[in-house]
Amino acid sequence: MSPTLEQAREVLRRTFGHADFRGLQAQVIGEVLAGRSALAVLPTGGGKSLCYQIPSLLRPGLGLVVSPLIALMTDQVAALQQSGVAAARLDSAVDPQERSETWRRIEAGALDLLYVSPEGLMSPHMMERLRRTPLALIAIDEAHCVSQWGHDFRPEYRMLGRLAEIFPDVPRLAVTATADARTRDDIRAELRLEDAAEFVASFARPELALFAERKAGAAQKRVLELVAERRGRSGVIYAGSREGTERLAQALREAGVDAQAYHAGLDKAVRADRLEAFLEAEDAVMVATIAFGMGVDKPDVRFVIHADPPASIEAYWQEIGRAGRDGEPAEGITLYGASDLAWALRRIDGREMDEGVKQVQVRKVRQLYAMLEGTACRAAAVRRYFGETGVEPCGQCDVCLSPPETEDATEAAQKALSAVHRLGGRYGRGRLVDHLLGKTKEVSDFEAGLTTFGIGQDRSAAAWRDLIDQLLFEGLLREDPNDNRPLIALGDAEGVRAVYRGERRVSVRKLSPQAERRSATRRRGREPAAALPPHDQGLFEALRAWRREEAARQHVPPYVIFHDRTLAEIAAARPGGAGALAALSGVGEGKLARYGEAVLAVVRGFEA
Repeated sequence: MSPTLEQAREVLRRTFGHADFRGLQAQVIGEVLAGRSALAVLPTGGGKSLCYQIPSLLRPGLGLVVSPLIALMTDQVAALQQSGVAAARLDSAVDPQERSETWRRIEAGALDLLYVSPEGLMSPHMMERLRRTPLALIAIDEAHCVSQWGHDFRPEYRMLGRLAEIFPDVPRLAVTATADARTRDDIRAELRLEDAAEFVASFARPELALFAERKAGAAQKRVLELVAERRGRSGVIYAGSREGTERLAQALREAGVDAQAYHAGLDKAVRADRLEAFLEAEDAVMVATIAFGMGVDKPDVRFVIHADPPASIEAYWQEIGRAGRDGEPAEGITLYGASDLAWALRRIDGREMDEGVKQVQVRKVRQLYAMLEGTACRAAAVRRYFGETGVEPCGQCDVCLSPPETEDATEAAQKALSAVHRLGGRYGRGRLVDHLLGKTKEVSDFEAGLTTFGIGQDRSAAAWRDLIDQLLFEGLLREDPNDNRPLIALGDAEGVRAVYRGERRVSVRKLSPQAERRSATRRRGREPAAALPPHDQGLFEALRAWRREEAARQHVPPYVIFHDRTLAEIAAARPGGAGALAALSGVGEGKLARYGEAVLAVVRGFEA
């Protein structure tokens, strides 16, 4: 008989200290508990890891987790161990003695979860040993890495499709935070999950305020200003090159900021030391290339700044998503310019890849810049990109707070929508632009006879492409994957009708050299959680000081002991005993047994 969701809730409460599941967690966990495979797309901070950790604790056998980065595995294993879960990892950083001890525990049935890299998993030696090991499930984290249409394609992930035939009776769960419809299709095909249930949660991150501004000269000066306005907060800054990270980190240090550079050109031990220092600090800044990206589970990052823009909206959401994982207010700020777009396009053109893939990557770059330059709410644009409907403006991004100067493009939008309708959704954007301009090669009599053929000669091809991107972001058009040859079709029917009738206006940003740049500092940085009352603030700081000392003693990041949110709850509740402490969110049985007396002593000592 399969474990039940009630048993899963009990594990959630007892082990992880949470009262109930959030979002789609219960549905995903229920599917895996029943022994069925699934694909789950849940937002950063949405509790993806619990979807495979809890079934691993309830189903017989070892929970096997495939993860792409050592830092990510290390972080999750440390957090699980703090909660009393028997977890370990096997990767290139594990010494032979620890490796032997881990295998001994696996063979003795004494391990609940094992984290491995895709390369390590598919090695003949490991695969042979795992074939003899009963498995509760196989979780493939960061599953978008399997897709050539995603933002972080890793060829080694393609090997994981073989798991379906090697372990045919073991449920497999693919999880990711960023996958559009095409990427999801690719994940299902490559990992042989065609018949598996698919769960796609909202991509909303209400705690995250998004800002973007055009660069005015070098980005370094602007980044220094932004960080100065957020002094005392932990942040991540992404730069496009290794040299750029080093220069920027040096400039920040000279300005008195605790900052380090992180990139693939550093010695492995140096990278590990810098990552550890960043994770353990409460106000450090890491200046990194995207090599830093997915390996960070630090919950109290209050801002992410792109000194150079990312490669796509998927990459943007993944990287911006490092901020605010604890659910408290955070910011994502992107600096961009025309030279960045030109560089991104040259970079794609210089790569050796299939022409179809290259075209997709070019389109993804253009969609990112259309969002950065667009007039629609940024958060809503991202959510629509991932296929959400019925999305409302966030009310807190820079576009919502201070709408940019725009020009009315409703008439042009009506022409574009009418052309898509008459063409029957059978063509991609290039053909649509040619149709509007009347430049379709070898045009058929049917197409030439349409009233929309050549109707758009008053706008340039670039202007039409920008408008089409805008209509895609507003949900008025949609792009169907069509076996990797996307077709443009009409989107939200009510919205399209409203545009036809002139009841809904379509605006595009008015571009001019004199346009003032929009500043991401109108709010001077978002404050973290609402300040505790003075009566509680002192105890909160005392608890943080205790946590800092305990983390240093164990050589682990402070947040794997307790999150700030849990410490704030303790400070407000002032529990008088173990029962009252156990009732607070984030205090499971393992942490209660391990830290309960020490925490209660801090509370009693503060009141004495």
